[in-house]
Amino acid sequence: LRLCFTPDSLGSGESIHKERGQVIGQRAGGFRGCCVWLTGLSGAGKTTLSFALEDYLVGRGVPAYTLDGDNIRTGLNKNLGFTPEDREENIRRISEVAKLFADGGIVAITSFISPFARDRQQARVLHESAGLSFFELFVDSPIEVCEQRDVKGLYRKARAGIIKGFTGIDSVYEKPDHPDLVLKSSEWTVSECVEKVVSLLVKQGILSVAMCINIMELFVPGDRVEAMKAEAQDLPKLNITLVDCQWVQVLSEGWATPLTGFMRESEYLQCLHFGCLLDEGVVNLTVPIVLPVSSEDKERLEHAMAFTLVYEGKNVAILRHPEFHAHRKEERVSHVWGTSNPRHPHIKVLLLFNPHHTDTSQH
Repeated sequence: LRLCFTPDSLGSGESIHKERGQVIGQRAGGFRGCCVWLTGLSGAGKTTLSFALEDYLVGRGVPAYTLDGDNIRTGLNKNLGFTPEDREENIRRISEVAKLFADGGIVAITSFISPFARDRQQARVLHESAGLSFFELFVDSPIEVCEQRDVKGLYRKARAGIIKGFTGIDSVYEKPDHPDLVLKSSEWTVSECVEKVVSLLVKQGILSVAMCINIMELFVPGDRVEAMKAEAQDLPKLNITLVDCQWVQVLSEGWATPLTGFMRESEYLQCLHFGCLLDEGVVNLTVPIVLPVSSEDKERLEHAMAFTLVYEGKNVAILRHPEFHAHRKEERVSHVWGTSNPRHPHIKVLLLFNPHHTDTSQH
């Protein structure tokens, strides 16, 4: 390998970091490195949650790594004890390592008691001064529950005076005043806690919705079925074909996630021209899922806030907030099949479809 450049062509370290982040984000569907800092009492569930979060992210192609006592105290910080000074240095080193991980495009997940608010604030400043996001998560569990979970017997030894300076017993734990997220680990399941963390990362723009979205079924909840049936009976009606009804089933069972109904015009055009949806990250979807309607039905329904889909006399779905637009049949067949020849059997059928689409959210 021979590198051909002049020193000036390399650019500054800041620009290199920015470019690296952009490349990693493109590969991971909009991802950017950050630090997720879990703090709480011993036994609160920090390590369990951190590894569950790491597993969730890695399983979806997001690089993530957990730093905890097992891989820090036995290596990098094995020369530190548990005096206030050593605890401060322990957190300082962890903060520096987490910052490097985040700068490399990784979700650095730290799982440490980190009892002092000053140390956690310094960790935040370290990241944010480098342009990296930092999220302080308080794993909130009553000390009574933590003691019940204490398989190593640390609380028992601390109360017996065998262990000195144990956080929560004879050493203070300073709860976060304004954490980015509170995880009630004694009340919520691990999965529920992970979902809340992922939602935070999506809301803060670290992850795209498309990367972490779960299958979204559109079926009416059981306790609302009768009310929805009554509503459907009173709404305007639109008769649909067998193919349309089959697409309703595809949507309702979540096979077209993240669609929440038939494609709106922007989604339809993204599907035709790019083979994917782009509004919430990149989601591969090459088949248009649309509902053709006639000009007469468009004029009848375009001012309705909702209407009922009817197949063979049976109400099958309610569509809300409709948006009507041109079908663009020739454009559709050309992109999907690479030809507009009407002798193609599928193209022949499609060209007979109605001239408009309605795109809605569906129940």
